[in-house]
Amino acid sequence: MERSWIIPSIQNLCLRFGILTSLWARMTSRPSAISTSPQCSTTSESALQNPSLFTPTVVRRAFLGGIILVAMNPYKQLPIYGDAIIHAYSGQNMGDMDPHIFAVAEEAYKQMARNNRNQSIIVSGESGAGKTVSARYAMRYFATVSKSGSNTHVEDKVLASNPITEAVGNAKTTRNDNSSRFGKYTEISFDERNQIIGANMRTYLLEKSRVVFQSENERNYHIFYQLCASAQQSEFKHLKLGSAEEFNYTRMGGNTVIEGVNDQAEMVETQKTFTLLGFKEDFQMDVFKILAAILHLGNVQIAAVGSERSSISEDDHHLEVFCELLGLESGRVAQWLCNRRIVTSSETVVKPMTRPQAVNARDALAKKIYAHLFDFIVESINQALQFSGKQHTFIGVLDIYGFETFDVNSFEQFCINYANEKLQQQFNMHVFKLEQEEYMKENIPWTLIDFYDNQPVIDLIEAKMGILELLDEECLLPHGTDENWLQKLYNNFVNKNPLFEKPRMSNTSFVIQHFADKVEYKCEGFLEKNRDTVYDMLVEILRASKFHLCASFFQENQVPPSPFSSMITVKSAKQVIKPNSKHFRTTVGSKFRSSLYLLMETLNATTPHYVRCIKPNDEKLPFEFDSKRIVQQLRACGVLETIRISAQSYPSRWTYIEFYSRYSILMTKQELSFSDKKEVCKAVLHRFIQDSNQYQFGKTKIFFRAGQVAYLEKLRLDKLRQSCVMIQKHIRGWLQRKKFLRERRAALIIQQYFRGQQTVRKAITAMALKEAWAAIIIQKHCRGYLVCSLYRLIRVATITIQAYTRGFLARRRYRKMLEEHKAVILQKYARAWLARRRFQSIRRFVLNIQLTYRVQRLQKKLEDQNKENHGLVEKLTSLAALRAGDVEKIQKLETELERAATHRQHYEERGKRYRGTVEEKLAKLQKHNSELETEKEKIQLKLQEKTEELKEKMDNLTKQLFDDVQKEERQRMLLEKSFELKTQDYEKQIQSLKEEIKALNDEKMQLQHLVEEGRITSDGLKAEVARLSSQAKTISEFEKEIELLQAQKIDVEKHVQLQKREMREKMSEITKQLLESYDIEDVRSRLSVEDLEHLNEDGELWFAYEGLKKATRVLESHFQSQKDCYEKEIEALNFKVVHLSQEINHLQKLFREENDINESIRHEVTRLTSENMMIPDFKQQISELEKQKQDLEIRLNEQAEKMKGKLEELSNQLNRSQEEEGTQRKAIEAQNEIHTKEKEKLIDKIQAMQEASEHLKKQFETESEVKSNFRQEASRLTLENRDLEEELDMKDRVIKKLQDQVKMLSKTVGKDLKPRGVVVNMIPGLPAHILFMCVRYADSLNDANMLKSLMNSTINGIKQVVKEHLEDFEMLSFWLSNTCHFLNCLKQYSGEEEFMKHNSPQQNKNCLNNFDLSEYRQILSDVAIRIYHQFIIVMENNIQPIIVPGMLEYESLQGISGLKPTGFRKRSSSIDDTDAYTMTSVLQQLSYFYSTMCQNGLDPELVRQAVKQLFFLIGAVTLNSLFLRKDMCSCRKGMQIRCNISYLEEWLKDKNLQNSLAKETLEPLSQAAWLLQVKKTTDSDAKEIYERCTSLSTVQIIKILNSYTPIDDFEKRVTPSFVRKVQALLSSREDSSQLMLDTKYLFQVTFPFTPSPHALEMIQIPSSFKLGFLNRL
Repeated sequence: MERSWIIPSIQNLCLRFGILTSLWARMTSRPSAISTSPQCSTTSESALQNPSLFTPTVVRRAFLGGIILVAMNPYKQLPIYGDAIIHAYSGQNMGDMDPHIFAVAEEAYKQMARNNRNQSIIVSGESGAGKTVSARYAMRYFATVSKSGSNTHVEDKVLASNPITEAVGNAKTTRNDNSSRFGKYTEISFDERNQIIGANMRTYLLEKSRVVFQSENERNYHIFYQLCASAQQSEFKHLKLGSAEEFNYTRMGGNTVIEGVNDQAEMVETQKTFTLLGFKEDFQMDVFKILAAILHLGNVQIAAVGSERSSISEDDHHLEVFCELLGLESGRVAQWLCNRRIVTSSETVVKPMTRPQAVNARDALAKKIYAHLFDFIVESINQALQFSGKQHTFIGVLDIYGFETFDVNSFEQFCINYANEKLQQQFNMHVFKLEQEEYMKENIPWTLIDFYDNQPVIDLIEAKMGILELLDEECLLPHGTDENWLQKLYNNFVNKNPLFEKPRMSNTSFVIQHFADKVEYKCEGFLEKNRDTVYDMLVEILRASKFHLCASFFQENQVPPSPFSSMITVKSAKQVIKPNSKHFRTTVGSKFRSSLYLLMETLNATTPHYVRCIKPNDEKLPFEFDSKRIVQQLRACGVLETIRISAQSYPSRWTYIEFYSRYSILMTKQELSFSDKKEVCKAVLHRFIQDSNQYQFGKTKIFFRAGQVAYLEKLRLDKLRQSCVMIQKHIRGWLQRKKFLRERRAALIIQQYFRGQQTVRKAITAMALKEAWAAIIIQKHCRGYLVCSLYRLIRVATITIQAYTRGFLARRRYRKMLEEHKAVILQKYARAWLARRRFQSIRRFVLNIQLTYRVQRLQKKLEDQNKENHGLVEKLTSLAALRAGDVEKIQKLETELERAATHRQHYEERGKRYRGTVEEKLAKLQKHNSELETEKEKIQLKLQEKTEELKEKMDNLTKQLFDDVQKEERQRMLLEKSFELKTQDYEKQIQSLKEEIKALNDEKMQLQHLVEEGRITSDGLKAEVARLSSQAKTISEFEKEIELLQAQKIDVEKHVQLQKREMREKMSEITKQLLESYDIEDVRSRLSVEDLEHLNEDGELWFAYEGLKKATRVLESHFQSQKDCYEKEIEALNFKVVHLSQEINHLQKLFREENDINESIRHEVTRLTSENMMIPDFKQQISELEKQKQDLEIRLNEQAEKMKGKLEELSNQLNRSQEEEGTQRKAIEAQNEIHTKEKEKLIDKIQAMQEASEHLKKQFETESEVKSNFRQEASRLTLENRDLEEELDMKDRVIKKLQDQVKMLSKTVGKDLKPRGVVVNMIPGLPAHILFMCVRYADSLNDANMLKSLMNSTINGIKQVVKEHLEDFEMLSFWLSNTCHFLNCLKQYSGEEEFMKHNSPQQNKNCLNNFDLSEYRQILSDVAIRIYHQFIIVMENNIQPIIVPGMLEYESLQGISGLKPTGFRKRSSSIDDTDAYTMTSVLQQLSYFYSTMCQNGLDPELVRQAVKQLFFLIGAVTLNSLFLRKDMCSCRKGMQIRCNISYLEEWLKDKNLQNSLAKETLEPLSQAAWLLQVKKTTDSDAKEIYERCTSLSTVQIIKILNSYTPIDDFEKRVTPSFVRKVQALLSSREDSSQLMLDTKYLFQVTFPFTPSPHALEMIQIPSSFKLGFLNRL
């Protein structure tokens, strides 16, 4: 791919800045999954001369605590995000590993744990750049690294929130298949141990308009398509959904499917995550109901009525479903979707809406409902992720929409770009401003560099009288429009603010200069989207919904709880303008501005880490790299600006103490003698770096230009190399001196012995030597004689002893053979007698058993027969009752037959009419035919006359006639053809009329036949009813009659088809005869062209032909209608026949049902428990009656008091009125009449009140009577309650004895045993043997209930123990062993031959006799598998932290410790370092596992399988870590790994586990170690690698070769040409493309059958078990 366009200035900037680069997935024309070639190393400056800036890079700056990760979307799934990668990055330093999103997450987690400071990861980028996926991986990293030991699974819940929010908030756009259409800030909370305890989520600006509108090639939110894909499932059928193409809201984009995405499978995943978060099925179904209602609402059809009105049909199916799902009244919804209510000060007006207005109202309602549902789901997720403890720190992950610019930009894009401006401002403040502030603090001479500050754009948007404030002000106006608001913007900002422009060719849009680009916004819809209003009447209708969730969405005074209000206390680094007016808070813009304000406060209070996501191309093609787009995005997100500023700054820095300790080796003795370390550092730098502009001294740090630290490192390395050479010189000299002295000492000793030998030889003479040799020869012969004589004597004695001994032994052997022969004969006869006796006893025993069994079976058959007879009697009575219903049905059938007869008469009359009309038409046609014949004769006469004239003119006009004849011949042929067709059609029409008449007659006959058959069937049904009343076996006759009816129906259908065929054949024959009757050639020869034209001059033939066609069409339509009527009648009769057959089948089912009789104890228990359940109901009723009585008393007292008060008031009024009358009688005599009337009224009132009081007294008396009745009933119920309680107590005491014993047994054997108990360890599998003895006891009693309860309690007890001790290795090992032993006992004593081969006779006697426990064996096997898997997981969790330190990092070989590849600088870890693990730690852990398994009596085969699984884990984890760490890929590290593998092999040999196949699982690691050690230069080396590395895949071999890093200069790197050679040899392999091994892979486990050698009667139960209630058989 072309990359040569990069300008040199950028290359220089990269070089000075010192960017740390490495590849995730190299973007070349030949893609590979991961590239870690040395050329990508960040320590060399040459790595920055190439365009590596435009690959996924990590920008690591020493001047900032955080990092900037530039992450590129490869548009392809890569295997670099598994748990193995997470564990590899956990605890590692930034420079040791390749750049990765996990590296950023580890840095944030490290700083949080080390500094106790809150962190934020800000993920930004364009749509489709991978922001959502990056944020998801970061959260997954935190959840995996900080797993807690509790059972709450908080980490899984935090991760489960992602699929739900993506389903309801993500959608497919033209740029991204999974685009987030809302912003999200997830705050993950940690406790003091840095473990996740909960999370909270804050969302920003959901794109609601997508619910009702999608552009081309876009989709709605994923959840709608998931619902539609699952519509046919039973649980969703009540939603009445279909495919996505059927709904307006999901088919607008034109493409409802995303390639490679299965919406139905995604729906299953969404439901799983709902369940994982604790949301029940009712909650999920409520959410799905609302979503389905939105889809149906979009399909509601709104019709225009005139130009100013609209309406919705009452029969609209989708409106009915919408109202049914949400519990609304369809009439009101239809009314207020097409009308709106306007409330004024004086009146309320209902105004109809036009169709566009009604559609907008419908869409606004859909958007409002979805927005409420989205907020509700987010709030529910936050409640599910709440935590009870105290938050110590948190890490926030911000996944927010990137900068957007489309062809048409609206309110949503305006808010999104406004949010990006705020985030860019925050980025500038942390990256640029803080950088320069540090230079000022350190007093570094620095000229401030100008960078783009976007504060003016933010002021343009949010300041006073800015764009948002003007928008809110226009929204408050009752007649505000988008055009008025835009005009205000033009007046305020055009030619006044350089960042605001007016387009030349448009008056409906405006342009804003953002930090990334200019964006043109269309003003249409800004006010409506900012208001976000729904008409009041629709809100009131939804508020009154019967569906509780929908009604809760629209309740008044609903204040949404802020999940962050009580969580953190943050202080803003900068004052942001807050809105003052209360009205502004209700608009979308003001809400969005306030939420951004809170977000900025949170981000400013935390340490930020930036992830800049980049799109490699706009076509979403994998591994395609568009360089221009990359530079555009890097410039937009501020990375190039960062490089430009950092190039002029000092990117590297050391504190004085760090510099002194690092470079003290370069200092002279005189410099080291200084006490002031600052002065020492200055002196060293003045001596080595002559250009003082390349560094600066600050107060606490030394600042370096790019490249100077590398120069100092080179000097340090040279000094170390010189020191090494000096040390080697002296050591080699000392070794040679030592070797010389040792050789000199040996030479002196040799000389000493040689010289001594020479002096001895000189001292001894020849005569002395002869005498000495003679004495030696004499001694030899003398000693030989003595030894020979002694040998002869011993030999004779030995032979004698042997003879006597062998004779004695032979005689004894002979006597023993005689005795054994006689004993064998005696044994033979004795054993034969015993066998016959045993056989006879067994035979008698078997016969007795058979007799008893047969008697029991006969008794059972008799009982069953009696029950069946009783049931038949009952069913006969029911059949007699059903007979009356059947008679009524037959009467209905008779009435229907009568109706059919009337129809038949009607059809006969119509047939007669048709026959008359047809006969009239035939007469007319015959007349017309005769007329044609007369015309034919006339034409023949004319032809004769013309032929004579033609003969006279023949001689004169031969030539002219020849040409004319040819023309006339052609025309004549055409006319003949047309005439033939017309004549054929005419004849066919005549024949069809005749056939129609015949068909009508045939239909008449068929109807008569059907009526007769109906009468026959009715008679048959009557006979069947009579038979049903007589006996119950007549049901079979019903079936026969139905079969006869069906056969008759089939015969009738066949007969009709045959008649049709015959009619068709007759029609064809008649047409043939008509065609043959006419001599067409004769007619053609007689008629000339002129005659034919004269004959058809007025079109008479054509009109006749058309009339015939119309007549035939009428007859055909009539025939078709009659045929349809007959078919409908036949279908009705068939339906009746089917209905009768269904009723008969129902009767048969009633006969076949069998009522199982439960045991008397269970019936008694259930009856008593049901009665016991009724007792609290009685008590509740009594208490309710007493409450009612008290309420009545209180009400009566209150009413009595009110009546007394009213009576007193009335009496007072009377007295006053009388006094007034007395005093005023003299003065006002005219008012006497009025007062008397008032007095009478008052008297009437008093009487009414008295009557009311009497009525209340009567009511009180009746209520007192009711109270007394209630009391009597309550006393009676209490007595019955006591009796029932006494009976229940008696029954419970009897029933619970067995249950208590079983529970005690399961508790004692299951839960109270400890693996390290001394008694249990006496016999392996002792609890299993005790449990089986209890099973055998229940089997001997033939008690199925006891056996069932025992097995269930045992299995449940084992499960409970395992659940309570999920992390206890010893307990899991103990119960895995006992479960296997129990399973083997069930097999061994099952009585099956395959398991009884190794049993002793006594063990065979103990086999189970009455029950088959094969089903329980399967259940126990499943339980054992579950325990084994948890057992393996616990072992893996315990040993996994030890593997990498012990196998890779620990240096056990002498001479290579402390060596590390050059260029790698170690940093402190995030967590405090624990004790260093060694290879001995790994072996000790393995020995602990092995000894525990052996102590608990685990089967040896299971031990071998567990060890094999552990060794696979060791090899996989070590190899995965080796792939990810370049510093471990060296020759000496390969030697170390090979040594550690040999330790593991020796451990296997010591434990006698060579046959466990564990050694084979280490083969990939062994080959990797060999690959690191082998020579890698020539072709033969490549071939050897190809042949030897068979267990490694091609990707893994190439990865190791590329990662190979020499420790010193004496080793050589692997050349690219050699890597290509190996890759070419490996290209023929067809292996996996996965780099990492799956550490979670589990081998298949098998449980071998090992019979127990222990006899049951010999097993003793220790007294410590407290099982004294058990009795031995």
